[in-house]
Amino acid sequence: MSERELQRIEVLSRVADRRMTTIAAAHVLGLTRRQVQRLLRTLQVDGASGLRHKARGRRSNHQIIDGIRDFTLSLVREHYLEFGPTLAAEKLAEDHGVTVSRERLRKWMAEAGIWLPRKHRRTFHQPRLRREAYGELVQIDGSDHRWFEERGDPCTLLVFIDDATSALQQLRFVKSESTFSYFEALELYLKTHGCPVAFYSDKHTVFRVAKAEARAGRGMTQFGRALSELNIEILCANSSQAKGRVERGLVGGKIREATIVQNWPDILRSAATMAAGTMPPSQLLRKFASYPRQHDLALALREVGRIERTLFIILDIDMQRRARIGLNKGEAHHALKNALRIGR
Repeated sequence: MSERELQRIEVLSRVADRRMTTIAAAHVLGLTRRQVQRLLRTLQVDGASGLRHKARGRRSNHQIIDGIRDFTLSLVREHYLEFGPTLAAEKLAEDHGVTVSRERLRKWMAEAGIWLPRKHRRTFHQPRLRREAYGELVQIDGSDHRWFEERGDPCTLLVFIDDATSALQQLRFVKSESTFSYFEALELYLKTHGCPVAFYSDKHTVFRVAKAEARAGRGMTQFGRALSELNIEILCANSSQAKGRVERGLVGGKIREATIVQNWPDILRSAATMAAGTMPPSQLLRKFASYPRQHDLALALREVGRIERTLFIILDIDMQRRARIGLNKGEAHHALKNALRIGR
């Protein structure tokens, strides 16, 4: 018997011995008074075995014979091996007269190894190693956003990032991500940094001909032909993960300067207090941590820190070189571990 049935026998026995009222038993068992009285009569007539569920040991009315399961899976393997459970269930009902719910068919196909659940179909992108030399590969991309909030119209930020060092080499606000905008940004980049070996971009129509049947221009865009004349290769990524460095450069978030302006007097007072040695930085951090919610001054200092960190990354060339060497070693180490684990 189940635990619920044993509890019912114990409570109903107390009612039969007049040690508990019918109302109290109904409250304990979560039943109505009439249900308790009916169960009590069953206990008195048939005994404890009468309280067992009548369907125990019997086949379910909705149970499907194993032969039908095997026949259905054989049809799926023969005709619908590339189909998903929903479409396969529809085709089985239309063409073969086999009616099976899509969820039951999904379970059968997963158990037989024909169908892989979505959570097991995750694809992992193999990390691409950085280029070894500065200027060997430059990632370019654009991001549409209201960069100036309500003070200006929406615009696009064009970004040029060196793949080897992650150095921001060109930032330019333009009206839209067009061929002329990229030509202007390219001219400024070439005057400042010279010609790279290759540019790495997404599959925007500025860099890649969208129509395969296009025959004019040798299958290249205006921007691509200009790079070809300069002997610069253009590479188009197949996924956003492949352009991770330039994507992270764009989606890192903008500086909330309004927060800095509102708390600027408190920032100056905090800086003067720490410079005078009156309060060490560790004590200020402990005070921030004691607040139930994040303090406005802490948010403002974080935005100032983001500005300082960005300037440091852009201007410190020696740090960029050391970071590139360290990152290349780390990525090479992970690539070797993956190769040894996979066996190739």
